Parts: sequence; C-alpha cells; structure tokens
Amino acid sequence: MNTLNQVLETALQLPYEQQEMLIKILQNRHYESRRAEMAVDAKKTLADFHAGKFQHQSAQDVVLALRQSLQTHDEVY
Repeated sequence: MNTLNQVLETALQLPYEQQEMLIKILQNRHYESRRAEMAVDAKKTLADFHAGKFQHQSAQDVVLALRQSLQTHDEVY
C-alpha cells in the first residue's frame, strides 16, 4: 500500500493540468462520499422518527438545545 507521501510525490510529478484534474476528481469523489454518508444517516434518522424514537419538542426547545450544544463545543475547543 502506498503511503500518503508516496502518493503526493507521484501526484507532483504529473503535469500541472493533470494535477488540477486530480484535485477536482478527488474533491468530487469526497463530496459524493460525504453525500452518501449523509443520505444513510438521514434514512436512519427518518426510520427512527417513524419508529417513535424521538421525543416531541417545541422549536424553541430545539433551538435552545442547539445553542447549548454550540456553547459546550466552543468551551471544549
């Protein structure tokens, strides 16, 4: 298996135009992979919702919980 450094060295030997193509290909594949992950997560969340695994909350409670989560996140970092 190639190491990251080996892959980078090989990529840097490509002509400039091919390096740009490689970057775009990697970005697109990364985005596609992330979208697929999000779709799987969304399907699981919807299934959990339909199975009644979530408590009913008001929009105000959800916003408050999100703000608290962000504050906790900021404090950690």
